[in-house]
Amino acid sequence: MDEPAVRLAGLRKNYGSNVVLNELDLEVAPGTVFGYLGPNGAGKSTTVRILCGMDDDYHGSAQVGGIEAADDPLEVKRRIGYVPESAELYDVLTGFEHLQLVGQLHGLDPDTITRRGKAMADAFGLGPRLNTPIGSYSKGMRQKVLFCAALLHDPPVLFLDEPLSGLDVASSILVKELIRGLAERGRTVFYCSHVMDVVERVCDRIVILHEGVIVADGTFEELSSQSQSEHLEGIFADLTGAGDSAAAVADILSELA
Repeated sequence: MDEPAVRLAGLRKNYGSNVVLNELDLEVAPGTVFGYLGPNGAGKSTTVRILCGMDDDYHGSAQVGGIEAADDPLEVKRRIGYVPESAELYDVLTGFEHLQLVGQLHGLDPDTITRRGKAMADAFGLGPRLNTPIGSYSKGMRQKVLFCAALLHDPPVLFLDEPLSGLDVASSILVKELIRGLAERGRTVFYCSHVMDVVERVCDRIVILHEGVIVADGTFEELSSQSQSEHLEGIFADLTGAGDSAAAVADILSELA
């Protein structure tokens, strides 16, 4: 049997007395597009940071490809790509120089870096600006650089945390199709987002996290069959207590009257 691409066992994370992740147990099979949802503060980004080897202060187990993230964070980083919501990039480098830096850190040869980097940049419509400084890039262009860098070494696991932030419509469509293509090649995509309709369409399996606890786990069809809502947004609202938006809107509008 294949090793799970991602495995959490009794994962617990505290910030002081605040429990952010409360004994999470989870396995994600290779080749899965896995949707990981939750309200702000539910623990999604914390989970991703732990799995990406950026936070070793946790209890329990967090593994990528059988490697414990806290024990060997460098090996974990070799096996993953990561696209955060906000791009922290070196403004003085050009887009291509950033890709060269990332490629060299992953041990790629210069020809491979150039070939893959330029091909992906062209696909994202970034090619004409690839040799200009990142400091002149828009948020969407920076996000495209992040995608190219995350895919450059062809990682078996890709972590996406609100990846469509700042992207134009054409690039968002490209990313959604790319996610499915990666899964068909056996890659695993761990997808965190608040854009419910996208998660509903592209994810094979969906987990909803609320206050550090998993409150739902299954395909969209399975979650829908257990709810009165036919859409993921309604299911999410029911499970996380975010359903009374009408009352909140009325309160805001009454203050403006």
